[in-house]
Formats: sequence, C-alpha cells, structure tokens
Amino acid sequence: MTDLTGKTAVITGSARGIGRAIALRYAGLGADIVVNYASSKTAAEDTAAEIEKLGRQALTVQADMNKVADIQRLFDESAAHFGKIDIAIANAGVEEIGIDFLDITEEQFDRLFTLNTKGAFFTLQAAARTIAENGRIIYLGSTVVVAPVPREALYGSSKTAARYAASILAQELADRGVTVNSILPTGVEGAGVFTNIDDDHWVKQAAAGPGHIGRRMARVDDVADAAEYLASDLASWLSGQSLLITGGAPV
Repeated sequence: MTDLTGKTAVITGSARGIGRAIALRYAGLGADIVVNYASSKTAAEDTAAEIEKLGRQALTVQADMNKVADIQRLFDESAAHFGKIDIAIANAGVEEIGIDFLDITEEQFDRLFTLNTKGAFFTLQAAARTIAENGRIIYLGSTVVVAPVPREALYGSSKTAARYAASILAQELADRGVTVNSILPTGVEGAGVFTNIDDDHWVKQAAAGPGHIGRRMARVDDVADAAEYLASDLASWLSGQSLLITGGAPV
C-alpha cells in the first residue's frame, strides 16, 4: 500500500471534483494537504474537514490560479506552513466543450487560455521552485490533447501547452530526483461539466457501449488511483510521461 506519511501535497482546485478526490486519497495515505480554492470557500472547508477526520492536517488557501501572483503566494504560504512541499498537483481548470471552431469568441478564448494555459504553466513553475528533492509534480490534463475531437478545439488547445511544458520540466528537474508527469482522463463523471449529469446524457450513453471497462464513464476515484501511483515510490523512475485514463477505450 502507498505510504505518504510525512508528505505534504498542494492540490490546486481541490475543493471539488477530481482535486477533492485526490486530496482525500492522499490524506488517507498519510499526507497533509493544502486545499486550494478560488471562490468556493464552503466546499474547500468541507474538504478540509474530511481530511482532518482522516487524522491529517489541512490548510485551506484562497488563491486564483488565473493570477501569477496568487499562484506563487499559494506555494509560498504552503511551504511556510508545513515546512516543505513534496507533491504538487496542477489540477485547476475550466471546460468549454461542444463549440464549433467558427463560433469560438475572443472572450471564451481568453477565459480558457488564462486558466488552462497560463495558470497551469505558472503553477508548474511555482511547483518546481518550491518542491522538495525527490518530489512529485503532476499535471491534470485531458485525452483531447492526444485525440482531436470535433467541437473541442478551444478546450483541447488550451490544455495542450501545459502538458508539453510538463514533459520539458521533467527533464530539467531530473537531477533533483523530481518526477513530472501528466494524467489525461476522458470525461469524468462527478467533475467539471459532468458533475451532475443524467443517465441519458450522450457522453454517459457512449461510455456504456463496447470498449469501456465496466461500460461506464471514468470516475474521480479512477483519476485518484493514477495520482496515487504517480506519488508513490513505485513511480520514482517514471517521469515525462502521460498516463491516459480511458477504461480501455481508444482515445
């Protein structure tokens, strides 16, 4: 079993969804957690309370990942509070899907690229500056960066740059024993635009067809499983890689 006792993890966007699932998983494995949120204070406090029920320390930090100064402050406050950061997860992001290329507006472009591209890029940079020796940095992307999907040009494009940056950062941090990897899930039930969907939703229906293990969508715990592995000693020589979470379905 993975043992993260004595480790500290900073997880951006961890009040809800995938970030929350990873936070609770790591806490259950012994890590202290920094819960980051932009505006959902109540959800962040609820997540922190669940972490403390697991016997671990939780620090909630309001910081907007659209703002570089907030990103650096998040990592500075986290390191000051816990003394070190062993694991950093660049998870915060926003989705806009189902938009024809010709209908994409400048406002939509700026919204997605500010958080998904600029925010993730500088989160990786801040993590690299503060991460402990032999630490772990993980970027949460999407399978759309490796499998172009019609009407997802905006979202996929905004998620591509950070995944590339993570692969470069892996090489630049290798001498410190720090691994940098990406997790690329398909649509995840219980997260993002798929937080509350009906059984007749077309994505859920598609996942119920042949090719998906269990004939279902990905769940937040499936992503947490991958995050657990990448934070473990078993992945200490795995870096610069992208782990696709598809349930066996082709991307």
